[in-house]
Amino acid sequence: MDGADAHEDEHGDLLSTLEVIEAQPLATRAEAYDTLHDTLARRLEATPGTPS
Repeated sequence: MDGADAHEDEHGDLLSTLEVIEAQPLATRAEAYDTLHDTLARRLEATPGTPS
């Protein structure tokens, strides 16, 4: 699998996750979005970036 395919899989996984979250009641949805935010923030911080 090349980089483009991996990116599309991650994009699809995110969309699937968002669809599941949106189907939840409001209180559950808020907690799920908070968890998703934390997960994405950890992934972003763990990804090597280019120096500023």
